[in-house]
Amino acid sequence: MPRILIVDDDPNLLRLLSLRLKSEGYDVTEAASGEKALALLHAAPPALLITDLQMGGMDGMALFSAAQRDYPTLPVIILTAHGTIPHAVEATRRGVFGFLTKPFEARDLMREVERALEAAGGGNSVQLRKRAAAGDENAWRSAIVTRSPLIEQVLQEARLVAQGDASVLITGPSGSGKELLARAIHAASPRAAGPMLAINCAAIPEQLIESELFGHLKGAFTGANRDNDGLFQSAAGGTVFLDEIGEMPALVQVKLLRALQERSVRPVGASKDVSIDVRVVSATHRDLQKEIAAARFREDLYYRVNVVSLALPPLAERREDIPLLAVHFLEMLARRYNKTLNGYASDALELLVAHAWPGNVRQLQNVVEKCVALSTVEMVPATLVQRALNSAVDELAPFDDARREFERDYLTRLLKITAGNVTQAAKLAKRNRSDFYSLLNRHEIDPAGFKAGAD
Repeated sequence: MPRILIVDDDPNLLRLLSLRLKSEGYDVTEAASGEKALALLHAAPPALLITDLQMGGMDGMALFSAAQRDYPTLPVIILTAHGTIPHAVEATRRGVFGFLTKPFEARDLMREVERALEAAGGGNSVQLRKRAAAGDENAWRSAIVTRSPLIEQVLQEARLVAQGDASVLITGPSGSGKELLARAIHAASPRAAGPMLAINCAAIPEQLIESELFGHLKGAFTGANRDNDGLFQSAAGGTVFLDEIGEMPALVQVKLLRALQERSVRPVGASKDVSIDVRVVSATHRDLQKEIAAARFREDLYYRVNVVSLALPPLAERREDIPLLAVHFLEMLARRYNKTLNGYASDALELLVAHAWPGNVRQLQNVVEKCVALSTVEMVPATLVQRALNSAVDELAPFDDARREFERDYLTRLLKITAGNVTQAAKLAKRNRSDFYSLLNRHEIDPAGFKAGAD
């Protein structure tokens, strides 16, 4: 079931939008500010982002720009009560997928949502189930574009393992499509009608990951102002995807092992366990055997999450997929940018096939998007591909930029869990209140946007 992140600082409109989308079968996550939305994005990227344009603090276009840096193919729909032609032109020029003026009809919203999900290649799980019921045997794997025998072998094994509840560990380099494979396993399983919830173990501060996974009770710790079910309870009847499990802190590894053994979790602050009914799929780009040898990953947990192992090869080992993927992304992104593109010049395609692709499929998507955004002709030339490839070499953020990005995400997550209480957030961060305010000011974060009344 595709997850949609919706963002609006008007609580009434946020709730109305959430109810409309949930009634159509979508999994919906709400954020009352752009800052909150960014924290949620990094923890578990959605299939679609819908945001209001005019908001206090970070507005919709600023949120789009921040999201596009890390998730270049995430479709974004912007809503506004102040819609003008210049707004729409500027938004679509920068790559925003859709632009709706409030008030809008429910059917117009749903039409735009379906169009965005289809263009992004993520599909709609409701549509997938309809396709499966109609006899489309490949509906479960429709998001995976391949002609590689290596990938076909992995998909055959994935479909077999999907029929049971055995834990699956997906390995492969960053950007090779591990989450797509996890979602395919879920779609092929008897749990397909249930939710699939994902969490990136590397993106959540150590102090918060236990609460995010297992939940907490109100008052369990400073800043816990309401009960939180956590991922394992929220995914009841479905699948939990633990991305980058090799980054999980040691203490949380112990508690995850117990949860998998006992099929129950104990929320932070609770005295009793809560039974869980989920299937666990994990992924990592690390060699967990080496992590075990270095005492960074528990061997007993490894055998729990690695009942079945599926390995995705790097893109350089499946070069026959490069032209197929390049055309797929070109078509998808041309629809998003509202451009007419008929393909690549032959020498442009040769450049793509010959490239080393250290960033794998994700890097290929990024390069194709650069070509689409900058293209002025219907056939992508080799000069444009070479320009996009050259710029990709410098994509790794400088240390100072990466540190600023981490600080901002960390601060917004603390303010989220403390509902904007700076004193409590500073205690969790083990910083004095003055230092904490200085950090907030440095990143232009307003704690008022996180207070309970703002939700």
